[in-house]
Amino acid sequence: NVNPNYSDNGRRNGECFFTDDTVLTVAVADWLLADKDDLADRLAHYTFTYPNRGYGGMYANWANAWDRQPYNSYGNGSAMRVSPVAWFAKDQDRVIELAEASASVTHNHPEGIRGAQATALAIWIARTGEGADQIRRSVTRFAAYDLTESVDEIREWYYFNETCQKTVPQAIICALEATSFEDAVRNAISIGGDSDTVAAITGSIAEAMFGVPDEIASKARSHLPDSMIEILDRFSEYVKMN
Repeated sequence: NVNPNYSDNGRRNGECFFTDDTVLTVAVADWLLADKDDLADRLAHYTFTYPNRGYGGMYANWANAWDRQPYNSYGNGSAMRVSPVAWFAKDQDRVIELAEASASVTHNHPEGIRGAQATALAIWIARTGEGADQIRRSVTRFAAYDLTESVDEIREWYYFNETCQKTVPQAIICALEATSFEDAVRNAISIGGDSDTVAAITGSIAEAMFGVPDEIASKARSHLPDSMIEILDRFSEYVKMN
């Protein structure tokens, strides 16, 4: 029997929608392009503009506060939105610096910052053309993450967890074991847990490793509002020109 909710290529049918991962990643890209010290306000603005996208409770409270102060989080929200900094920065030191800046307005716990930095570093190294082995060595050296498990091994014990410590290493491994962008995302979804965020982190690394197939990129863009597309196009143009 074929599950009617799935097509013959294994992808879920029905109406797709973007989540908080997408909203806040675009917000970071917008912040970088604007070159202003207003990330907290920009994140909150995007949250109000695109409500009901699965924002975490602590983050939602922060966004709605008059005086937005970091709340010492080590959740994976810092890593899920960090990818633009690895494409914007001109060198590795700047990648690390911007990753901390993008995280610390909310996730100022050392683990929250480390998760964002490790993700951005993996993307940066992949952008330089280095392969999985070098990415693994560099991220292990920087973040002291254990990246020795396989996806199959992770799948045996993994559970729902929203911390950087239990999502970022696993997301990185899902990318490093992959043979293509889609394979990486499938790896991420297959381990379970906080699937959309794990896949967002994995996908951001896999994009730098393999590129995103035109068909997948086009389909994803078709579910985004024009205002987001405009930011993404401007950001892509900036990367090409710099």
